[in-house]
Order: sequence, then C-alpha cells, then structure tokens
Amino acid sequence: MRYTPALTHGALKPAESRIVAELLLRGVQGEAWRRAIEDENAFQVKSRRTARNLGAILKARLVPFEPPFWELVRDSATPQLQHALLAAAVKHSPLLGDFLDLVVRDQFRRFSPTLPANLWEDYLLGCRGRDPEMPWWSESTRRKLRSTVYLCLAQSGFLESTHSLKLQPVFLATPVLHYLESRDERYVLRCLQVSP
Repeated sequence: MRYTPALTHGALKPAESRIVAELLLRGVQGEAWRRAIEDENAFQVKSRRTARNLGAILKARLVPFEPPFWELVRDSATPQLQHALLAAAVKHSPLLGDFLDLVVRDQFRRFSPTLPANLWEDYLLGCRGRDPEMPWWSESTRRKLRSTVYLCLAQSGFLESTHSLKLQPVFLATPVLHYLESRDERYVLRCLQVSP
C-alpha cells in the first residue's frame, strides 16, 4: 500500500525532531529509548501514549537517513531545519510527497497564487487510482490529513500561512540539497523542487 494516514500523528515538529535526532546520534534504543521518551517525557507532552506515538513517527522519519542528516536536524536553524524535516516527511509519506509533486507543482505551473483546500479531496481521488489498496478514510481523517499536509507546507515556506494559503516559491537550503543529492534521493528531491 503506497498511501497511509501516518501523517495524522504530526506535522514537522522541529523541537521534538531535534530531540529524536540527538537520541539517534547517541545510539539510544530499546529500553533506554522508552525511558527517555515516556518516563523522562522528553517532549513534555501530557500522556505517555502521545509521547510514544510522536517518538515512533519522528524516529520512523529520521531512521532512513544517516548521522550527517541527523546532525543537520539537531543543529540547523530555520529554514534549513524545516527543509530537512520536510525531506524526511516526504520520504516517509508518499501521500505528502506526491501532493507536492503533482498538485503543488501544477499550481506553480499554472501561476496560481494559492493552494485551495478543495484540491485535497480531488488529490485523494487520484491517489485511489494510483493505489487501489488505499483504504477509504473517514471525513475526519481526510480533514486531519489535509490540515497536517498544509501545516507542513506552511512550516517549510511553501505557504505563507494556513489561513491565506498563498503559495510561495521555496529553494532548498544548500546543505539539505547537497545531502539529498549525495545519497541519490531522487524522489525526495523531485517532490521538494516544485517551485518555478
């Protein structure tokens, strides 16, 4: 199955992603990972379940990359940090990646000033054609996914805000671009390089 609703667990989460990057760089795993995330409440969240879910999703986004990328996440400032986190989210979620590649790119090509929210439902219908195994998500799940995707785009600079939905060109921060090129991350690069 190509498309999953994993994005409902959170947008880019820069502060929490820095924590996860640091834990990965220190080689923390197993019981030590659980203690750091749940017992010590590294993310300062209200429940252990939230901490566990957030830790799992952010770890899943970062683990496919290597320590130099984790260092980028841990040490970078805005916008480099957001670009690295968007790259990780795109690699982890083709639902986000394909939206950038197919819908956001098309809006730029049309010189559209905005990214209307109604494009999301049309996009999901297209996803079903690309992935017949994709489940039928409830309206609330579809709405949450749209909200998360649009927040990711706002946090990384593609949208002025989630209120105006005004499109803005984004040019990848050089260290993120160089890392992705050096690892031949063609899909991620294609999805992130949609600006005219």
